[in-house]
Amino acid sequence: MVGADTAWIIVATALVLLMTLPGLALFYGGLVRARNVLSVFMHCYAIACLMSVLWLVAGYSIAFGEATSWWGGYDKMFLAGVTTDSLAGTLPEVLFFAFQMTFAIITPALIVGAYVERIGFGFVLLFSGLWMLLCYAPVVHWIWGGGFLADGGIFGETGVKDFAGGIVVHETAGIAALILAAVLGRRKDDNKPPHNPGYVVIGASLLWVGWFGFNGGSQLAADGGAAMALTVTHLSAATATLTWALWEKIKYGKASVVGAVTGTIAGLASITPASGFVGPVEALIIGGVAGILCQEAVGLIRNKIRIDDTLDVMAVHGVGGIFGTIMIAVFGAGSWAAQLGSLVIVGIFTTVVTFALIYICRLVTPLRVDEETEFNGLDLAVHGESAYDHAS
Repeated sequence: MVGADTAWIIVATALVLLMTLPGLALFYGGLVRARNVLSVFMHCYAIACLMSVLWLVAGYSIAFGEATSWWGGYDKMFLAGVTTDSLAGTLPEVLFFAFQMTFAIITPALIVGAYVERIGFGFVLLFSGLWMLLCYAPVVHWIWGGGFLADGGIFGETGVKDFAGGIVVHETAGIAALILAAVLGRRKDDNKPPHNPGYVVIGASLLWVGWFGFNGGSQLAADGGAAMALTVTHLSAATATLTWALWEKIKYGKASVVGAVTGTIAGLASITPASGFVGPVEALIIGGVAGILCQEAVGLIRNKIRIDDTLDVMAVHGVGGIFGTIMIAVFGAGSWAAQLGSLVIVGIFTTVVTFALIYICRLVTPLRVDEETEFNGLDLAVHGESAYDHAS
């Protein structure tokens, strides 16, 4: 099965990269004003490039090195000591590196949705790079790299269960997004509708397909476990789409297409941590609840807390990932102490590191663009281009 495992993870790696480029870029890009769509594309594209380089330089070593249970160390910087014959389980280690690299790309890219239409491009790059190295990579080590939250760590023989990133990806990105949006402040004009719902649907569809690699690939083998992870991922997404649309219809009289596909993402985020531990019926329950829970979280953050998390990163990804992590304990596949304790520990760590990095990065480069740039749009003012020629 070694050859089959390798072949499957090569495919899964490509699928996870597809999630960011072009999936997330189109999903987020369609939700903003027409004058900011290229800036969203640029954020996703530049983050993908920068995280790839930084993952090679130090991210992989911090996450999967063996220095301590808290910090992976620097022995594998620049893939030192890794050859084509090196193995990580049944996989070539260089392939495992590449697969995990795509996770390191999409996690800071998810945060983009919180700050679109008003953030400085230099701040995006500096913050994203440091956050991946100092927040994301250590959490990966704690949970997936044999660190103190894993089996044999502080929670005993059975540590936290997070199959594909409910805590590692979605909780960290969601909390960071909420904090950054709160510090950044609201947009000057936050009442414009999505400029291209068609982009949103295409992006969500690509994310759905890519998520098969995200969750199915996290089995790190071509076997029945990967097939089940893929299947429950699809069922949760489908169910959450339906319940989100139904809940919108009940509340507002209409079920929107943007709402429906946002429900898809909520179902995908929620099943992510549990996808290796539950079956089809549990997936229906997780997706069914997620479609309503995450929709209510959107209203809470937008209208009650009044934080302009522009594209609802915390409500969909953060709340979804946290919910799915808790459901692992509900269905008896993990301990309550490990699931809840890890959520709290990672949540506090992410909060502290995110606040610290925002403060440090602001000393180097402006956090927010000026009012004129925000009004005219980031595409032309920052990147010198427009997505649409309205005169043609």
